[in-house]
Amino acid sequence: MSLLLGDTAPDFDAETTEGNISFHDWIGDDWVVFFSHPADFTPVCTTEIGYTAKLKDKLAARGAKAIVISADSLEDHKEWIKDVEETQGAKVEFPLIADPDRKIATLYNMIHPNADAKVTVRAVYVIDPKKKIRASIIYPPSAGRNFDEILRLIDSLQLTDGYKVATPVNWQDGEDVIIVPSVSNEDADKMFPKGYKTIKPYLRTTAQPNK
Repeated sequence: MSLLLGDTAPDFDAETTEGNISFHDWIGDDWVVFFSHPADFTPVCTTEIGYTAKLKDKLAARGAKAIVISADSLEDHKEWIKDVEETQGAKVEFPLIADPDRKIATLYNMIHPNADAKVTVRAVYVIDPKKKIRASIIYPPSAGRNFDEILRLIDSLQLTDGYKVATPVNWQDGEDVIIVPSVSNEDADKMFPKGYKTIKPYLRTTAQPNK
C-alpha cells in the first residue's frame, strides 16, 4: 500500500505497552508522530526512543504526541523500555505498538524488500488531528533520525495551516517566512501589516505572522 500526503492515515487496533488502542481514537485531537523501528534491543533505536522521550514537553507544547511501532512482541517491548530508560536517562511515556506479524508495518508501507526484507525501515509519519498524513520521511535501518527536524516540520505545518505563507530553507521558528505566490500584493498589504520585502515578484518575505 502506498500512502500519499493528504491521505487518511489507516486506522487499526493494536496491543501497546499502554494497553489496547484503536489508532484513530487514540489520536483524538492531537498531532501525532508515528514512527517505526526495525527491531527491539537494537542500538540506534534505543537512542531514538530515549531522545523522543525527552521531547515529551516540546511535543505537548505543539499539541503533539508520539507513538512507536516495532515488529516484536509486547513482552519484548516492555523489557526494551527498561534498557532505554536505564541507558538514555529518560522515562518512556508513550506507547510502543506490538506488531509481530508486521500487519501494521505492511499497512503503512514500512516493509521495503529491496532494502531489507527482514526488517522494517525507519519510517516517520506526521499525522494531523483530522487523521490526515501531512508528512512522511523514510530512512534506511542504519541511519538514526533527526527528531529536532521533526519538531521543526510540525512548526512549519502548523504555521502554514494558519497563514498563506511557506517556510524557506533551514527555517526555524521565529524567522522570516515567504508569502505564497497566489497572494497578490494588494492582499499581502492587508494580510501582513508588519510589511514585507519583495526580492522578486514571486519571492516576498515577511516576519513570522504569529509572533
